[in-house]
Amino acid sequence: MSIQSVGLKAYNQALENFQRAQRASKASALTPAAQPTNNFAETLNSSLGKVNNLQTERTAMIESFASGENQNVHELMIAMQKASVAVSMTSAVRNKVIEAYRELSRTQF
Repeated sequence: MSIQSVGLKAYNQALENFQRAQRASKASALTPAAQPTNNFAETLNSSLGKVNNLQTERTAMIESFASGENQNVHELMIAMQKASVAVSMTSAVRNKVIEAYRELSRTQF
């Protein structure tokens, strides 16, 4: 096979995929939009639960490592970093929410 025929075949496949995606997006545009299943409180509770699970997992892995049951330092460090990032992001979101609340409370109607 020459380079031109391989390139032409790849181009035709990409064009077919693009046209298929266009048809799928037009079909989904005709159907009514799906309603969100979770409200804000449920989403917030779910997110905080995930952060709590990461913290619990981190603590369990630290205890396992300290007792000598688990010798995998890499997994321990990854779990610790995941928990740290999750807490940092949660704290940042909390600070932004408090800042927005304060701004709204200063607004005069």
